[in-house]
Amino acid sequence: MQAHELFRYFRMPELVDLRQYVRTLPTNTLMGFGAFAALTTFWYATRPKALKPPCDLSLQSVEVAGSDGARRSVLLDGDEPLVYFYDDVTTTYEGFQRGLQVSNNGPCLGSRKPDQPYEWLSYKEVADMSECVGSALIQKGFKTSPDQYIGIFSQNRPEWVIIELGCFAYSMVSVPLYDTLGAEAITYIVNKAELSLVFVDKPEKANTLLEGVENKLTPGLKTIVVMDSYGIDLLERGKRCGVEIISLKAMEDLGRANRQRPKPPAPEDLAVICFTSGTTGYPKGALITHQNIVSDCSAFVKITENTVDPSPDDTLISFLPLAHMFERVVECVMLCHGAKIGFFQGDIRLLMDDLKTLQPTIFPVVPRLLNRMFDRVSSEQQRG
Repeated sequence: MQAHELFRYFRMPELVDLRQYVRTLPTNTLMGFGAFAALTTFWYATRPKALKPPCDLSLQSVEVAGSDGARRSVLLDGDEPLVYFYDDVTTTYEGFQRGLQVSNNGPCLGSRKPDQPYEWLSYKEVADMSECVGSALIQKGFKTSPDQYIGIFSQNRPEWVIIELGCFAYSMVSVPLYDTLGAEAITYIVNKAELSLVFVDKPEKANTLLEGVENKLTPGLKTIVVMDSYGIDLLERGKRCGVEIISLKAMEDLGRANRQRPKPPAPEDLAVICFTSGTTGYPKGALITHQNIVSDCSAFVKITENTVDPSPDDTLISFLPLAHMFERVVECVMLCHGAKIGFFQGDIRLLMDDLKTLQPTIFPVVPRLLNRMFDRVSSEQQRG
């Protein structure tokens, strides 16, 4: 075949040829082409678009004049570091109070049982319950002071946030514990932080703590507050080793009967002692102030102010451990803006079902989780 014949064979059809071809097509086929073109146009116009970076990624910082090489973000208006984004939010306590106002007492914390919709506590209900918990701690003899430490040993759930807010309302400090630390590390933290009271979600965790007391490893532990229901056996075991077992409901009732006015913390006051996993020995406790947390939240709000606008219309899914600061900072941002926080059921295998039911607008993740999700989708595609 000659070259000119080859070009003629592969030539583009002329407009006249296309018109003639289209005229021969059935009406249903033409309508299908039109619908496909309309859907394609709609998808192209409304498809999710990647967020634009808030600044030139090749020039994210500039040198501060006269600082001998120190640099600051180009997003700042001046050379002073950003500490507070909102003038009325200098502590995590004030952050929640702002959320209480802007939410107009909307839904705050939500949880669900299997195959059930989410049930919500309003911002005022959360504020009331947290102050009752804090008042009960005072009634139990705890000080309204940033050197008063309270343990929380629980999975993510509304009570976790309520207890910590109760601590913050009276200038106390939360000390989170979590399962993966192991019994030896938990014993170390209870003693290091001199915890005499620990909130737990399940009786099994109360038994873990009681075992340490029975073995004379944690002699300072005197009270365990249990969120879930428990039996007489746990109560009797606590009595035998001198530890009071009390329900969270009883604590709330005690605080409601002996209500105290909040004593909010100062920005420089300690808020959280966040212990590491202790991969190089015993866990190390990071001393984190209210100003530390609010500054971190403020930085997030500042860097995303042109792309993310948290509001009461937003919903967060809470499943990353609250014992870690990443999840805590994200939730502080949400509470400050009056948004909703829905908690997963406690089983990571049911997370997808929780996501379908809650339909969150905010989904905090870590790379490891994204890798798992990618692997799961890939394996399902291969099986299909």
